[in-house]
Amino acid sequence: MKDTCLALAAGFSLLMASCSLTTMAMRSSNPEFIGKQIPGVLEKNERKMEKSPDDQALILETGSLYVMYANAFVQGPAETLPSYEFDRKEVEKSRARTYYLRGVEILNAGLERKYPGFAEAYASGDVENMRAVMGRTVKEDAAYLYWSTAGSLCAYSLAPMDFELGMKIKALEVMIDRAYELDPDFNSGAIDDFYVLFYASLPEGLVGDRSMIDEHFRLAVEKSGGLLAGPYVSYAQSVARPNQDYEGFRLNLEKALAIDLDKDRDNRLVNAINQRKAQYLLDNIEDYFIGYGDDEWIDEDDEWLDDEWLDDEEIEFE
Repeated sequence: MKDTCLALAAGFSLLMASCSLTTMAMRSSNPEFIGKQIPGVLEKNERKMEKSPDDQALILETGSLYVMYANAFVQGPAETLPSYEFDRKEVEKSRARTYYLRGVEILNAGLERKYPGFAEAYASGDVENMRAVMGRTVKEDAAYLYWSTAGSLCAYSLAPMDFELGMKIKALEVMIDRAYELDPDFNSGAIDDFYVLFYASLPEGLVGDRSMIDEHFRLAVEKSGGLLAGPYVSYAQSVARPNQDYEGFRLNLEKALAIDLDKDRDNRLVNAINQRKAQYLLDNIEDYFIGYGDDEWIDEDDEWLDDEWLDDEEIEFE
């Protein structure tokens, strides 16, 4: 379930298009520098919302920024910490969850203002009520629905015993399905990328048609023009790895790393973040595949297996 969060970077460029960090952030390849700027933007936006609680653009920007920051700059780095830093990792994941939930709170408040009854449908997890509310949404709401769903699922992935969030999964699926219906090309295939992780990370029968995973992956790559690393990382981690498909895992991560950051300068930061993840996964590939590396001990070309080493006359036993 935690792999669902990896899709979020695909929506980063849309979010930053409304943020004061836009040009500097999206064209940077230095995640650390940008990550240090975002808390200040969040604080300013919180103060602005106190004065303008009905500013929908501000609500969307702030709520989305909380979710994105939690994913790309808090949880993401925490997942790569070594095992001996377990306590620090847990602290960072808890901090990420707090940011996710704050973002969802802001986004859902905005949706309730636009569509009274949404808060009740979300709180109850009632699928029919959620469908009724979603029927009133319009194309411009796709971003709201994408980020609220993503933030909710990421928060749940960090605390899978949170039954209150767990009972909302079917209603969340209604929300992301509606976002896709409203804008299937949303941010160059961000929802297709999300679906790959969503379907692959949740138990069969709990969510929609898992047979669509490969199709959504194809569409995510197609809609992004093959210029985003995210879909390749998503497929490698959520599909190839669980299936112990070593070649598929390696191939997709290598494709992610092969993307030229300068080919799509408006997504340099997004790609830099995902390429770091791809490199980390490749560097630690032995942790993900059963028996990985065993072949090196039985390679018939290795010197130590040469016949002369196995000649009984060359071995003395006492």
